Amino acid sequence: MRMTEHHTPSLPTLPSASRRRYRQGRRLESVEDTRRRITAAAFELHATIGQSRTTIRAIADRAGVQRNTVYAHFPDLETLYEACTAHGIRVTGMPSAEPWSAIADPPTRLRHGLRELFAWYRANALMLRNVLYDGEPAMPPPTEPDTFEIRMRSLLTAFSDGWVVTEEDGRSMLLAFLVLAMGFETWQSLASSGLADERAVDLLVSIATGIASGTITDNA
Repeated sequence: MRMTEHHTPSLPTLPSASRRRYRQGRRLESVEDTRRRITAAAFELHATIGQSRTTIRAIADRAGVQRNTVYAHFPDLETLYEACTAHGIRVTGMPSAEPWSAIADPPTRLRHGLRELFAWYRANALMLRNVLYDGEPAMPPPTEPDTFEIRMRSLLTAFSDGWVVTEEDGRSMLLAFLVLAMGFETWQSLASSGLADERAVDLLVSIATGIASGTITDNA
C-alpha cells in the first residue's frame, strides 16, 4: 500500500511590522483598560465611603490590581482626583451648559437649567454628599478641562448671560443669587423642607426675575 502525504496548509502570517503594531495596540488597550478600572474604583469608593476613607489599597483591591500599579498610572493624588472627577461627571451625566445656549430668554433658560441640575442632584445625592462634604481635597485645585468646579462655572455663565437688569447694583446681586440658587446645598435645603423640585425651581426663577426687574433689591 502506498502511503500518501497529507500537507497541512500553512496559516498566513502577518509581516513583522504589522505584528509589532498589533502587539503595541493590544498593550495600549490593556494600559487604558487598567487605567479605567482604577479610575472607576476610585470614583465608586469616593461616592460610597468618601475620599478621606478611601485608601490606595482599597482602590487597588477594587480594581483588581497591585498598589504599585495604581501609583504607576497615577503618581500623585492630584492626577487621580482629576481622573476620578472627570469619570464621575461622565458616568453620572452631569448637565452641560451647551444645549442651553439655544434658549434665548434668560428666565426660561434658568428654569430649564435648574430642572436638569436639580434632577441630577436628586439622582446623585449620596455621591455628592460624600464627595463635597468629606473635607477639602489635600491637593491643588484641579486643572483638567472637565472638572466639577469648571463645569459649575460654565453652568453659572449660562444662567447669568443675557439678563436685562434695571437697578445699578442689580447685576452683582443677581449673580450672587444665581450662585446660591444653583448650589447643591440650596437644593438640599429646599428638598429637605418638603418643597418639590418643580416648586423650588419656580421660586428661584421668580426671585431672579424680581432682582432683574428691580422689584427685589438689597434695600427691600
